[in-house]
Amino acid sequence: MSVRVRFAPSPTGGLHLGGVRTVLYNYLFAKNHGGEFVLRIEDTDQTRFVQGAEEYIFNCLKWCGLEPDESPVHNGPYGPYRQSERKEMYRSYAETLVARGFAYYAFDTKEDLEKMREELKTEENPSPQYDHRARKNMRNSLNLTDDEVKELLEKNTPHVIRIKMPENDVLTFTDMIRGEVSFQTGLVDDKVLLKADGMPTYHLAVVVDDYLMKITHAFRGEEWLPSAPVHLLLWKYLGWEASMPQWAHLPLILGPSGKLSKRDGAKYGFPVFAMNWTDPKTNELTEGFFEKGFLPEAFINLLAVLGWNDGTEKELYTMDELIASFDIKRVHSAGAKFDYEKAKWFNHEWIKRLPVSDLRLQIESYFAASGIDVSDTAKLEKVIELVKDRCTLLPDFVQQGGFFFKAPETLELDAVKPKWTEEKKRFFVEYVDVLKTFGTWELTTIENAFKELAAAKAIKPGELQLPMRIMLVGGKFGPAVFQIAEMIGKEETVKRMEYALSLL
Repeated sequence: MSVRVRFAPSPTGGLHLGGVRTVLYNYLFAKNHGGEFVLRIEDTDQTRFVQGAEEYIFNCLKWCGLEPDESPVHNGPYGPYRQSERKEMYRSYAETLVARGFAYYAFDTKEDLEKMREELKTEENPSPQYDHRARKNMRNSLNLTDDEVKELLEKNTPHVIRIKMPENDVLTFTDMIRGEVSFQTGLVDDKVLLKADGMPTYHLAVVVDDYLMKITHAFRGEEWLPSAPVHLLLWKYLGWEASMPQWAHLPLILGPSGKLSKRDGAKYGFPVFAMNWTDPKTNELTEGFFEKGFLPEAFINLLAVLGWNDGTEKELYTMDELIASFDIKRVHSAGAKFDYEKAKWFNHEWIKRLPVSDLRLQIESYFAASGIDVSDTAKLEKVIELVKDRCTLLPDFVQQGGFFFKAPETLELDAVKPKWTEEKKRFFVEYVDVLKTFGTWELTTIENAFKELAAAKAIKPGELQLPMRIMLVGGKFGPAVFQIAEMIGKEETVKRMEYALSLL
């Protein structure tokens, strides 16, 4: 059977880096086995639907280079790929379960449910569930006569369909990461399968859709592990047990205080979403890795090794290398802690690795946003080559390279003034005059003239390079100062130095 995996997000908000890692592991597994990666939108909970969230998900995956083979956008032979568009098919499966005695109609009102929770509440059980104990006293088809149930259904009485969990069974399955996992069915409540509005819950829809879409392997977060017994039984009760996908429950990504959350990002100043997400209801912005200035290659690389390794000390991988090396059984079962400093290290390494032409395409927009004209492509690529080893995030290129195209607006003269002397002033006045005489403008000539004049004045060159850097750059950063002078040209070098001298 051909490998088919799926990622099934709900369009309710931003895409957490844990979600992207789940996509990545699905994608790598599929490509490693020559299979298909399916994206299915699970929008059955219309109360949580957020406008724009679906488009956002596709934009994130496109940036990451994790394009699905089948989806609502890419189409495919097993559509539709939005659960809301598959609504009609789910009821028949829920009714089949009722007919076979594996599920039941529940006509309980909101007040009935609140009363049950209040009556069954104890110190040991402060939040009673609708389980095998509670269902015996509720308004459902297990307790009503067939005629009463028929009459309620004919009157279109609001109802849900719940799975009937066995009281004392033990269910076991083999997880591809965790090995053998067992559950006591008596500890699991009778989950709703079909809601009063006719929409399926996740539990029913995920099983029906995985079956109909011929999904062979299902990778999801470990927070779904408690739901596994319900899904195991649905596969069995619907007669599809032989087609059930192999499961792998991925470990959590941990932050400074448990599961990595939006609050961690806001508190500690790092992104937790793939791209910026603004909640349309609250207008709250959650920062993304894309806008922060991460390369997609680095983002994918850091996520891949956040809980997985190929058995070696290797840390940097191209996508092709990840596809070739990936083995789901080498994913750790314990949570992996996200380290933002390590994430930035990956980005820095990828900035150094990428061809200058690739970097230029991703950097140009940052210069444009800062009002800097970088239309001279050849010059920009030279600048990128000069400064890329000094850049950790893409916006750093503006700070580290913007002065090549535009004179600095402010100069850190406070770094010069404490050691500024009349002798140094005279040195720079004379040096500028020497520079004005140059017919050819080359690094060696610029540097040699500087050193010769410094020797004649008996001033150490090291004491003069910082003032010259600040005159040209504005601060204590950038590549070798004579490289800068050569790159910005004679006219601009003289102009900047004369302006700084007038301030000093």
